[in-house]
Amino acid sequence: MTSLPKAFVVGHPIAHSRSPLIHGHWLAAHGLPGRYERVDVAPEAFPAFLRDFPERGFVGGNVTIPHKEAAFRGAALLTPRAERIGAVNTLSLDAAGRLHGDNTDAPGFLAHLDASLGADWPRTTGTDAGRAVLVLGAGGAARAILVGLLERGLPHLRVANRTAARAEALRALDPARIEAVAWAHLPALTGGTGLLVNTTSLGMAGAGALDLDLSGLPPEAAVADIVYVPLETPLLAAARARGLRAVDGLGMLLHQAVPGFARWFGVTPHVTPELRALVVADLEGRR
Repeated sequence: MTSLPKAFVVGHPIAHSRSPLIHGHWLAAHGLPGRYERVDVAPEAFPAFLRDFPERGFVGGNVTIPHKEAAFRGAALLTPRAERIGAVNTLSLDAAGRLHGDNTDAPGFLAHLDASLGADWPRTTGTDAGRAVLVLGAGGAARAILVGLLERGLPHLRVANRTAARAEALRALDPARIEAVAWAHLPALTGGTGLLVNTTSLGMAGAGALDLDLSGLPPEAAVADIVYVPLETPLLAAARARGLRAVDGLGMLLHQAVPGFARWFGVTPHVTPELRALVVADLEGRR
């Protein structure tokens, strides 16, 4: 008797993860046999988990904080995207049983931009020409998003972080197209920005607000925030008040899950209004 395919999300802690809700919805929607489980693994036990999870019946899974860099080091094979980002959030096994690592945050972010702004958003925001994409923050999410924007061919990317050295370090991804800018200079840079992306925790429930004047942004500009708790951050509310297009953080979470599900369960799912409503209801229920 063939066992059901089983995938996981691993982190520490992990109880907050919405991934089982997302993948469970897709399994039910497609009538597929299979399971998706949370697994809490402390950092010191993670190398053993990577080695042993196939023996526990798992075909692969998602990786979240604090294990993304350890998964990168532990994978036998890496996609070029994961190599550039230096972190892995999606694991699978190839036909020979080797551990394959990918990072789907970059395509997940871009897929959400395409769905929210239209696939021609670089043209409508002017970021395919003279206007810059301005990325706030210099952590793992910023790195993944910059890699995705580079893959899309955006010519002018700016990154700002309160610790200037961390922003400067991200220039190494592509010094010809990435410029590190001082946080204090942000107000003067908004006029040349077509897309503003917040990857910091500012605006998240329990954190401070992102204090940034958006009045200098061109009317065609868009503002994206990867924070999704709350769904409407103060930054997005300020953008909408100015009549700018605003992109919340939930779609990135939903779209980054698609490639893994396709690998583990053999069907490429879609991010639908029904799925979004399900996760929004869960978010509101946990307030």
